[in-house]
Amino acid sequence: MPVNHLKIAEPFFGLHHVADETSLNITERTIVLNISNKPIRVENQFLGHLQSVVLSNTILHDIERAILVDRIDAHLNDEVLCAEVRKTWPTAYKIRGEERLQGVEHYMSPKVFIGNLGLTFYHSASVPLNVGLHKEHPFCPVPGFREVHTQIVGFGKMQQCRECDPATVYLEELMAPGSTHRPMYDLNGNYPWHQYETITQGIFLAVEMLPDGVTIPEL
Repeated sequence: MPVNHLKIAEPFFGLHHVADETSLNITERTIVLNISNKPIRVENQFLGHLQSVVLSNTILHDIERAILVDRIDAHLNDEVLCAEVRKTWPTAYKIRGEERLQGVEHYMSPKVFIGNLGLTFYHSASVPLNVGLHKEHPFCPVPGFREVHTQIVGFGKMQQCRECDPATVYLEELMAPGSTHRPMYDLNGNYPWHQYETITQGIFLAVEMLPDGVTIPEL
């Protein structure tokens, strides 16, 4: 099925996995993330691998594989939206049990796998978030996975540090609605010390890419 409508973001957003489409019409404002190595053509420009933008009233061409998030303008007040999200999604600590998440106002949607691609929405409620610097991802089912994050609501920043100490930060990327940070993993899937930090409360989409050939976990 070329366009797969996923339900993990309901009732807040629409989430869609698109594969092998020659063209796709975009009407309302929609976040589009290219998760293939083949560029997606938009007008006379191209959206590269793991790049994302907000699009409206245009046509996508040559889509090998992409993630779309729509209904991003369906909520007039971000604070009201986030309050409703907190009533619906459990805390990340409750689901994942990582000590660094204990007592942190960080919430998560259900997760879905489409082939080797794992998708989860997160809501970060406090400013600062203090989610904790980390290099490992114990929640990931296999080693060597790769991950990026796409901002949906609010503003944040992805920080990279030399040590497990925020004072050693050497790279910071601002995250606004529709933006995806650059991949931070190396060829072997190793990560620097890193964390997501809030500027405002917000919601982002975590995109996990599992190595080819692994067994996809049952949720």
